[in-house]
Amino acid sequence: MRKARAKKRVLLPDPIYNDVLVTRFLNNLMYSGKKNTASAIFHDAIALVAKRTNEDGLEVWKKALANVTPQVEVRSRRVGGSTFQIPTEIRPDRKVSMAMKWMILYSRRRNEKSMAQKLAGEIVAAAKEEGAAFKKKEDVHKMAEANKAFSHFRF
Repeated sequence: MRKARAKKRVLLPDPIYNDVLVTRFLNNLMYSGKKNTASAIFHDAIALVAKRTNEDGLEVWKKALANVTPQVEVRSRRVGGSTFQIPTEIRPDRKVSMAMKWMILYSRRRNEKSMAQKLAGEIVAAAKEEGAAFKKKEDVHKMAEANKAFSHFRF
């Protein structure tokens, strides 16, 4: 790189749950800088999860996030005129980021009334190791497993 690597900005923990991970999730959930709206959606979803599962909503969310977090991914690499899908391990920061983005993406695609209900549904499904976000993780892992013969082309 020509310039120095960008510094990581320090995130303040969420005021309600006092957790930096929640802040990262809210920043991904947010549209057009509307953090209050994103926060309201998330907190409503956590309350719905707590009501549906009779457990602590935040713990269920963390479990769901852990279930959706991928360990490996495939990256395209061109070797001698042909492109190979090479399985590579993922940096810890990127793992969490991918998990959050998948969870939000697939909850937006669900068929429920409000975004809070959609998010709550996806969280409960991911905690039970089902749902679209968990399936995405499984697909990524299967792809990496299928292409592990090319892992010697690693970067």
